[in-house]
Amino acid sequence: MKINAHILDSADQEFTGALEAALDSRVRLTTGEKMNDPDRCHILVSGRPPGKYLKAGSNLHTLIIPWSGLPIATRELMSAYPHISVHNLHHNAAPVAETAVSLMLAAAREIVPVDRLFRDHDWRPRYRPGRQIYLGNKTALILGYGAVGRKIERICRGLGMSVTAIKKRIDSNEGTDTPIFGRERLPELLRGAAVLFVCLPLTVETEGMIGPEELKLLPDEGIIVNIARGAIIEEQALYDELNSGRLRAGLDVWYNYPDSEDARSDTAPAACPFEQLDNVVMTPHMAGHSDITERLRAEHLAELLNAAAGRRPIPNKVDLQGGY
Repeated sequence: MKINAHILDSADQEFTGALEAALDSRVRLTTGEKMNDPDRCHILVSGRPPGKYLKAGSNLHTLIIPWSGLPIATRELMSAYPHISVHNLHHNAAPVAETAVSLMLAAAREIVPVDRLFRDHDWRPRYRPGRQIYLGNKTALILGYGAVGRKIERICRGLGMSVTAIKKRIDSNEGTDTPIFGRERLPELLRGAAVLFVCLPLTVETEGMIGPEELKLLPDEGIIVNIARGAIIEEQALYDELNSGRLRAGLDVWYNYPDSEDARSDTAPAACPFEQLDNVVMTPHMAGHSDITERLRAEHLAELLNAAAGRRPIPNKVDLQGGY
């Protein structure tokens, strides 16, 4: 069947070229910050769609958010349009997983503080008792076993680690040998986790899910990697544990973000001074970036649009009630 899809944004040449090359001939694609004829559109691609297009689009049946996640404003808006199915793209799952494991390794091997010292020709870390953590026989706990969590699992297994996972909804056909548990097992599993990967979406249920009590359950020299959303871990509790020196962390997501382009060069990511801690590796919410991000986005978007054109179920449907 013929499908009219509109990307509500200007797109660069790399993205449009890769998308057009992968699209089914039955998909008619338009792009731009305005839609001239919303009534003809079947699929709208936008993370934060204007309500006027949803109201005017009598044939609109699908909204595709061109990234992973569901903005709160979009969730609230789409609740008024239950006939429009909402879907995500998971094109950045592999780069995010690579970053997550990189943060783990950097924290375990003390790469950042040692590099900083050695740039000043300081060789002393080589001669002090080893604080580099060997991960090969350790256990990683993945909190949130979705597209990113599954890719992290495979990399960790390649390093010789054991992996367990926690997932809200456990499917009997997960297709993995990894033990998967419900959230009620979190306290027990934290006690045996050398590394905790936080991969959950931010929802009412997950905000503040990791607080002082949960952090204290992690063993000494445990490593926390957060590539999900900052607010899933309580900021002050996380800082206090890291400041004590008992735990280590690799953090890509934060509690405060720049509110303008000018602020990007000088905005503290949190109220607590994480930047003063040598046992923390910090990156500015860039885990999903890569040299082929737009090509991956185009290929994954084409997969969803082609499914619609072929009258197949569109992947990655979002549960508006659940928030992901």
